[in-house]
Amino acid sequence: MTSLSTPVHYVSVGHPAYSQPFPCEPSTAKIGRELVRNVLGMWCLDNLADRATLIATELIANAARHTPCHEIHLIVTRPSLTRVRVGVVDQEPSRLPALSQADDAEESGRGLLLIDALSDRWGCDLHGSGTRPWAKEVWAELRLEVAE
Repeated sequence: MTSLSTPVHYVSVGHPAYSQPFPCEPSTAKIGRELVRNVLGMWCLDNLADRATLIATELIANAARHTPCHEIHLIVTRPSLTRVRVGVVDQEPSRLPALSQADDAEESGRGLLLIDALSDRWGCDLHGSGTRPWAKEVWAELRLEVAE
């Protein structure tokens, strides 16, 4: 079982980034929320924690539901001074996310709609070179309110 006592990878140059591998299963969402909340706390960005943890939960749930992967990587980064990015990398680049409209009677199918509503922007990046990507990262960004 992966836990937060497992070392988190930290990038010491450029913008801060934290990454941790997890099993690709729905129960990973709890540990993922803890990681996101702890990272944002270290950055003194607790005000983003509720939205960011919900986004992480949905990204993890989507990977667990829509890919056959055994492992994912949860990544929390600061791509700029005014943005936080939460992403999940899986090794199923052929299954790209797409917004869909779930019927009122359906119990699932609203994850990306929720991410779209909570984030300032979201997307998907393929990892790898040329025409044969080896993974994809589905991510969402939150904008920081900067005092002037």
